[in-house]
Parts: sequence; structure tokens; C-alpha cells
Amino acid sequence: MGDEVSGIVATAEGRRRYRERLRSQLEVLRQMLDAGLFTVDDALTGMEVELALVDPAARPSRANREVLATLGDPDVTTELGSHTIELNVPPARLQGTGALALEEDLRTRMEAADVAARAHGARVVMIGIVPTLLPDDQSEGWMTRSPRYQALDEAVRAQRGEDLLLDIRGEDERLLAHLPSIAPEAACTSVQLHLQASPETFAAVHNAAQLLAGPQVALAANSPFYAGRRLWDESRLPVFAQSTDSRPPELAAQGVRQRVLLGHEWTTSAYALFEDAVRHYPPLLPELGEEDALRSLQRGDVPRLPELRMQNSTVWRWNRPVYDVHGGSPHLRVENRLLPSGPTVVDMAANAAFWFGAVRALALGDHRPWEGDRLPFDVVAGSLTAGARSGLRSRLPWPDARSGEVVERDAADLVVRTLLPLVHEGLSGWGVAEDVCDRYLTVLEQRATSGRNGAQWQHDGVAAAAERGIDRREALHGMLNRYAELMREGEPVGTWPAG
Repeated sequence: MGDEVSGIVATAEGRRRYRERLRSQLEVLRQMLDAGLFTVDDALTGMEVELALVDPAARPSRANREVLATLGDPDVTTELGSHTIELNVPPARLQGTGALALEEDLRTRMEAADVAARAHGARVVMIGIVPTLLPDDQSEGWMTRSPRYQALDEAVRAQRGEDLLLDIRGEDERLLAHLPSIAPEAACTSVQLHLQASPETFAAVHNAAQLLAGPQVALAANSPFYAGRRLWDESRLPVFAQSTDSRPPELAAQGVRQRVLLGHEWTTSAYALFEDAVRHYPPLLPELGEEDALRSLQRGDVPRLPELRMQNSTVWRWNRPVYDVHGGSPHLRVENRLLPSGPTVVDMAANAAFWFGAVRALALGDHRPWEGDRLPFDVVAGSLTAGARSGLRSRLPWPDARSGEVVERDAADLVVRTLLPLVHEGLSGWGVAEDVCDRYLTVLEQRATSGRNGAQWQHDGVAAAAERGIDRREALHGMLNRYAELMREGEPVGTWPAG
């Protein structure tokens, strides 16, 4: 979840100095952008995958530190929840058969993590939310021991001033709960995709990612159950957003911005997003570093902008701007945070291909509906909500390429007829081998035409168990065990037999 912190509570003077640092580093960022100091490798991609640990009874296992000690891989780290770990796949290029190499690397790392987990009586599951996780699992001991996680939990609760509220309505069931910590956020396991962009193309890449948000989530949804209830197909999104909402209810009612969001408007530049993070969000982790960014820039060095990066890391945009320094050179990238983990390695590789290909095609294409006020931003925000609620059963707004008129489409039809051709265009333009394109497009088309993503498969399995008179808790355990078996067999979820 980002860089570690000292855990020392900031004083009033420290918070004032932190804000000054943020303003100063924003100015340094602006100067760097104006001077054209950024490197660009828009073929370089990255991926982070969060994995859940469950015990032999298919319950969450709090063994993440023991598993990591056994694994001994610096690319696998802790996450907020003590039953989760994060796998960082090294940056890769997709050209030729690079995407297949990325898929195989991910598979090898996941299998190694599973071997380490089994040494501690656990196993790895790739899923958006462990469906057997219950409120009792998020009481004492739920959090990984870390100053950053502790400070984050305390800061969110302090700014809110009262218990956090989860209020999520599914089609037939509702979760309403007041919680004393951000523990539900730890239930969410996701995949983050990274794509470098130049300062000149950043806005187009980011806006393309925003436009795709609803269809992307509808196609990949894999989190239908939380706390024993059937909620949204991608319940991970409202669980994450509500469990980290640091606004008191009165400020929320006034329209003060929440920290987890798609956005409020189309992006004009990377700088505008960093500025928004400074201007509209009180600091959660006001950690002061040693760097004088302006002096560093004046010396000809590359500033790391630690305070600005820390502030940006606590504004959880579903498509987030990232400033980073690698090999002594600064770069910008878009981090996509919408995808759930799982169900299989090939499904996650196909989800990545969908995003990378479609974003590239839209960003470089002539049809850019976000330009010229042709497509109101609230349309794409509504699309995300619809896709997260109902997955492949949803109807999603999409701008017609010829007329520009926004029309509602069945999610599966939109994916197959409109978006998969864009994915192919983007991947081919990147130089991805044709047989590799076919592999992932087939996985995605099977999923869309069958209507069976991870969320639908989970729902169908539990519903079938209920028809046989099996209660919800037992049904969830049985479904998760069967899910884990099919996950390890590795065939894409669109081909899975009914649960």
C-alpha cells in the first residue's frame, strides 16, 4: 500500500510544514513538466496482484508474515490485511510474445507463494473478496503489523470522528454496519495495472481509462459476497470506498470529495490530478522527509517528491496518476486499480490485455468522446456504478462513434462488438503477436458471451446450493473450495462448469 512511515504523530507545526512541502513540490513538478525532463517508455507495463490466504476450512488465514518469511521473495510483500499478500510483477513489454512471458511469470510466482502458504497450513486464493470472511474475522488481529497501516487506520478514524458506515444494497440483500476501523478495506484484494505515458499523452491515456471503467469492471467482476451477503457483482468497490471514507456525514452531505473515487471531470493533465490531491484532501500521513526538492532540481538532480507522492498515495482514484523515478530518470504512469484478483492467471492476463489494448486504441484514435464536452463525465461515473452492481447483466452507456450520441448497450454486446476490436487494434499496434492477441481475445469473448465472470460463477454456485437446502455459510465454504480447485486447474472462468 505504499512507502512505510515512522508512525510518529505529526504536530500542528509538522502538518503546516507538510502542506508547505506539498505546495513547493507541486511547483517543482510543474517546472519539470515545463522543462520536458520526463523519460517515456509507453510500451512498458507493470502489474501488482493481491492474493488471499485461506486455511483448510476455507476461512481467512492470518499467516501472511510467516508465508513471506518462508517465501523470501522481495517482490512479494504484506498488504493491509493479515490474510493477504501482494505480488509485484517486474515491469514488462508486451510486444511479440511478451504478454505470454508476463503470464508465465505471474503463474510461477503465484505457485511459489502457494507452496510457501501450504508450509503454514494455508493456501493462496485469487479472488476479489474471500466470500467466507465474516465480521468476526475483522476484529483483533485483522491488520498486518506495520506503522503505516496503523497510522492510516488512526488517521481515517480521526478525520471522520465517529465509526465508519457500510451501507451497500444488492439486488435482494443489504449490508448495514457501523465499524470502529478500516478493517473492511483489508477484505479487498485487487490487481493494479501500470502504463507509462508522456506528459503530452497522459490526459488522453487517463481519460481513455476512465471511459473504460464500467465495461472493464462488468467484464472482470469477481466479488459478489461480503460478510455473508450477496451484494454487488464487484462489491470490492463500495466496500473499499465506504471503509476509507474519512468525511464526517455532514461534510459528505455538503459534497466534500471522498478519497476513493473515479473522478469529477475529464483530466486535462497529470499536473491537474496531483494539484487536486493537494488542494482538496487533508493529509492522512503527513510524514516529512529530508529532501529539498527545489534545491535538488536546481543542482540537476532528479527530485523524488516524497511528500507529494505520499499525499497522492492516500487519494485512491480508480485510475491514479503516479510520479516515480527509475534508474535516475523521472516518469509518469497511469495506475488502474479497478480490477479484482482472479479467478485464474489466464483470466488476469486477459483482463490486463483488455485494458492495455483498449486504452492504447482509444488514446491514440481519432474518436475521443471526452474532448469538446461531447460526453459528460457523470455518464462514465454512472457506467462504473452500473457495471460494478450488475456485471455482465448490466446495461452501460457508450458514445456512438458516428453520431456521438450516448446509447445504452448490454454489457456483453458492448464488449464483444465494440471493445474487443479496440483491444485487438491496440495490442496489434503495440506489436503483440497475433496468436497472443487471439489467446486473450478468445478468453474475453468466452466470458462475455457465456455471461460467466467470477461473480456470476460464485453467485450461481451458492444459489444452486440454496436450492438443495444448504444454508448460506456452508454454501459459501463449499463454493470457495470448488473455486480454488478450478483456479488451480487454470482454465478461464468462462469455461468453468456450474458450481
